[in-house]
Amino acid sequence: MNLGRLLTHTARLYPQHPALIQGEKTWTWAEINARVNAMVSALRALGVHKGDRILLQSRNNLQTFENSWTAFKLGCVWVPTNFRLTPPEVAYLGASSGAKVMIVEDCFHAHTDAVKDASDSLQHIVVIGQPRANERSYEALIAEHLGAIDAEETVSYDDPLWFFYTSGTTGKPKAGILTHGQMAFVVNNHLADLIPGTTEQDCSIAVAPLSHGAGIHALLNVARGAATVLMPSEKLDPAVFWQAVERYRVTNMFTVPTIIKMLVEHPAVDQYDHSSLRYVIYAGAPMYRADQKLALHKLGKVLVQYFGLGEVTGNITVLPREMHSADDTDPNANIGSCGRPRVGMEVAVLNDKLEPVPVGEIGEICCRGPAVFAGYHGNPEATAKALRGGWFHTGDLGRMDERGLLYITGRESDMYISGGSNVYPREVEEVLLTHPGVAEIAILGVPDEKWGEIGVAVVVRRDGYSALETAELLGHLEGRCAKYRWPRQFIFWDTMPKSGYGKIVKKDIKALLIERGEIAITQT
Repeated sequence: MNLGRLLTHTARLYPQHPALIQGEKTWTWAEINARVNAMVSALRALGVHKGDRILLQSRNNLQTFENSWTAFKLGCVWVPTNFRLTPPEVAYLGASSGAKVMIVEDCFHAHTDAVKDASDSLQHIVVIGQPRANERSYEALIAEHLGAIDAEETVSYDDPLWFFYTSGTTGKPKAGILTHGQMAFVVNNHLADLIPGTTEQDCSIAVAPLSHGAGIHALLNVARGAATVLMPSEKLDPAVFWQAVERYRVTNMFTVPTIIKMLVEHPAVDQYDHSSLRYVIYAGAPMYRADQKLALHKLGKVLVQYFGLGEVTGNITVLPREMHSADDTDPNANIGSCGRPRVGMEVAVLNDKLEPVPVGEIGEICCRGPAVFAGYHGNPEATAKALRGGWFHTGDLGRMDERGLLYITGRESDMYISGGSNVYPREVEEVLLTHPGVAEIAILGVPDEKWGEIGVAVVVRRDGYSALETAELLGHLEGRCAKYRWPRQFIFWDTMPKSGYGKIVKKDIKALLIERGEIAITQT
């Protein structure tokens, strides 16, 4: 099945139900589907065919929501960018993907020019807003072709659907190839494991760019006819968010732990009714226990965690609502776990010989099953490395308990060796976050002449704890954490830099430490 038929089916079942809401505007499923069919017809008339790549550079809006379905129905490959990327970064995505069409918002002319300069394949530029010379108007193309009928391209299971660019920890982003068959499995799996029981009466809210995880989550809601609310601007205002949750009776959302933390720490969480929420899904990084407990206290038993990378579209493990608890003594709290293997997926913790390690021992987290991607576009070496031995290698370290629950100890690249002992920073970060004065923390391993490597902790203090210093934090570690794992240096910042998806990226923190002269090492 062409995945685009999910929209076709929903539009036929619920033509007048709300599909998309942004600000004071609402579009029905019939309206969205008619616009998508019009753009499919328009692009076909321009000579766009099955297998061509469509690059998108736009903020969250009606056209961005539509664009994935246009690409799917055409049998083309959707190549969305994070709109916060710079022109040179988008130029790389356009050139490396071989994009034939660029759909771009008119506030990103510099990005368009950069893609044109870098790409030999680009033939059509379609502008959301006011086009320039030799560019086409998105809305004019829609108007010219309204009334076009549903006509999805015939595809096979392995036909590419989406180039999901990984943010990566080093080097250039890689385009993970997601296919129609793989994504059909993913949609079913997410519906079963993340938001079971969702219907056309439900409502979702998107707080992150639709180019990545939030876009995957939107597919699930389209499949069930549940409306999606887009924030009125790209800046996340917690008060506006909670107001929208109350107004539209939002029932599910997807985000990352740092965003949940920001939302539940804001006073507006207590000023608006959020009792409609049933599933608050977080992924991208484990949630620190202190943040998890606050979220459960404020929102109730609604948290759902899943673990997975873009290459497997999040389908490695799930920790559902019933496996969360704010009570540390509750056996259902499953503290520190990212949950059980997803339905239809096999998860293992392996050593460097690709052998399962004993229960409780640390190794690399690997998985296999229908959610695994088809490899990296144009990068056979990276594909072979990621899929060696028939497993997808996450690059994350972890352990599994006797019940088959998974615990992440950190990225392979985050682990450092101090005095001959392996140190997993996440375990130490968890302890330090139980101090009431620590809002955020990131621990990195850096070279040291005596110890080989030592830990450097970057700390953001909570309001009211401006006097918090190193000695107090070391005292907090006493008796809670072996001394060989303690950071040897604490650096205090006002804010923690985050990626365009709201995640703390340690390579960016290391780069800033070097740039500011707070550590003196060679950047890797």
